[in-house]
Amino acid sequence: MFQAIAFYAFSAILLLSAVMVIGARNPVHSVLFLILAFFNAAGLFILIGAEFLAMLLVVVYVGAVAVLFLFVVMMLDIDFAELKKGALQYLPLGGLIGLVLVVELWMGSKAWTLRPVQLEAAAQPIPYDVTNTAALGHILYTDYVFHFQIAGMVLLVAMIGAIVLTLRTRPGVRRQNIAAQNARTAADSVTMVDIKPGEGA
Repeated sequence: MFQAIAFYAFSAILLLSAVMVIGARNPVHSVLFLILAFFNAAGLFILIGAEFLAMLLVVVYVGAVAVLFLFVVMMLDIDFAELKKGALQYLPLGGLIGLVLVVELWMGSKAWTLRPVQLEAAAQPIPYDVTNTAALGHILYTDYVFHFQIAGMVLLVAMIGAIVLTLRTRPGVRRQNIAAQNARTAADSVTMVDIKPGEGA
């Protein structure tokens, strides 16, 4: 009974916070609702016994990604009212694309079936001596190691692309020249001045 109440509570708050992420006018509030959604999703993971995934969701997404989003939103001076000014003219096109995606997902879900081998593998009980983390790591680094490496390469390319796109060359900015600093000698850096008594500044 308690698990059912907790499931419905976490699910309801998760759905409401997900709607508020895209419905809030203030982007800072959107990021805060996103953090709330992550916490409730972690609660759902705990209910099904996936405590490692719940910890990962809180540590990685809440502790890094959502905080980074909040930092970027608060630091960038973006006029969101100006960005949303012409959004209504694209509403019919966006609705049409969303409807097409929903129909495609529905058609894909109707055509998707499990093979008998997958059903037999899914029906096998999990050994009690294998922890959640060990089972997840075994599957990830044996059966899906190629997909894991491909995902890492995609993230690496995306990170490099973001750095290249945001890199700007500004004139007049003093930059560090490590080779020139290492080549300096004491004669170049220090000037000895013999000041006579009474001639000081």
